[in-house]
Amino acid sequence: MSELKYKRVLLKISGEALAGDKKFGIDDVVLKEITAQIKKVSDIGTEVALVVGGGNFWRGRSSESMDRVTADHMGMLATMMNALAVSDALEQHGAITRVLSAVEIRQMAEPYIRKRAVRHLEKGRIVIFACGTGNPYFSTDTGAALRATEIGADIFLKATMVDGIYNKDPNKYPDAVKYTNLTHDEVLQNNLQVMDATAAALCRDNKTKILVFSMRDPENIVRIARGENLGTLVE
Repeated sequence: MSELKYKRVLLKISGEALAGDKKFGIDDVVLKEITAQIKKVSDIGTEVALVVGGGNFWRGRSSESMDRVTADHMGMLATMMNALAVSDALEQHGAITRVLSAVEIRQMAEPYIRKRAVRHLEKGRIVIFACGTGNPYFSTDTGAALRATEIGADIFLKATMVDGIYNKDPNKYPDAVKYTNLTHDEVLQNNLQVMDATAAALCRDNKTKILVFSMRDPENIVRIARGENLGTLVE
């Protein structure tokens, strides 16, 4: 077995990734493919924490007329739905998981306590953080950046539908240029929009490394854990 590059990672997956070509809800085939690779990462010795967005069901900004706080609370519940689905799929692959929620829903998940989360990771359990930060106006990217910092993750892995950070949208502009390495300040100053400014600034201020990579091939997660150079590294 090759030496692991990262001992503990925080992996952020968008809700849209779980929807696959369905665009809404959860595609069972995609869910099984993604969670199979996450289980492999755990099996080779990497401690894995997850944050899953809720955009396949609902976003806080989905409604123009609804009160923003109410809409964001609905978005948090969407992340809980995805967290439970990912937990179930991982356990079908033989993993042991724990869902920890920033919003107290004791019948479905443990309340988020940092030391408890770290202890679960140390025991080899895959930890899934639900409901973002528990506060409106904060994205799941910010929640993921916060949790990565709190648990002392070696890196914040942000899975996207493109293979890194570009100077402009590669799906719209054929001449878009991909970056291999960036600093946190470059991400913020150039408004590269790989994540919201709050999340990027939080990573910068706490010296949390970010790796943006493509989720189109779920095996990329294992490749990264083993040390392959993929995507764009921000440090």
